[in-house]
Amino acid sequence: MAWQVGIDEAGRGPVLGPLTVGVCALPEADLHLLVEKGVRDSKDLSPTKRRKLERWFMEESDERGWFGGVITLSAERIDLALQDIGLNLLEVEGFQEALLLVPHRSSISVMADACDVNCERFSHRIAAGLPDWPWTDSTLRSEHKADERHPAVSMASILAKEARDRAVAQIEKRVGTPIGSGYPSDPTTQRALEQLCQQDRLDDDLRWGWATVKRFWEANRVGEVPIRGQGRFVQQTLFDQNGPSIT
Repeated sequence: MAWQVGIDEAGRGPVLGPLTVGVCALPEADLHLLVEKGVRDSKDLSPTKRRKLERWFMEESDERGWFGGVITLSAERIDLALQDIGLNLLEVEGFQEALLLVPHRSSISVMADACDVNCERFSHRIAAGLPDWPWTDSTLRSEHKADERHPAVSMASILAKEARDRAVAQIEKRVGTPIGSGYPSDPTTQRALEQLCQQDRLDDDLRWGWATVKRFWEANRVGEVPIRGQGRFVQQTLFDQNGPSIT
């Protein structure tokens, strides 16, 4: 049986929360069921429709032996990657990890939504980290906007988006104040930075290395912007506002 595998991510641009990578696998003969059900790129669907499609896909997976899964890349992992390999190579790692969730190692056709401007390079990088690749009778390709053209990638984008939305909702519940979508342009997210980006602590789910955080810090806090993993914060005192100490 030939299997179609789709991989896509959600949350590359936000200043808050994880980047999620969704993957789905189903027989090529079943792809028409995704189309008939109305599966499209997650950006073209309402939250209600996405939730219904995710639930439907998981129910069908139980009955038909399809597969769906998500890899979550935390804000901390993103920050550390920005200090080292960069975001594109982190996404390569996420796509590799997602593909390795799939319980098939032969007769699969993988289509990934390329985050790299060079689709062929993105494909080669993913393949380079897969054990024993090429797998028997299997192919791996990447395309820009694959989530708009390939139903399996569209479904993967829905799985990724739903997982990220749940993660953001959990962060909001923990923080106890509205945080919005997490995107820098969201006014609610901008207002939430006052609580998430404090003088003595940056929230763990905030992406410390994002330019949005740096701009907020420079405009509203004192000292150098803290760097993830280095533990540098400015301690302000009521006695000496002009002479903060670094710890």
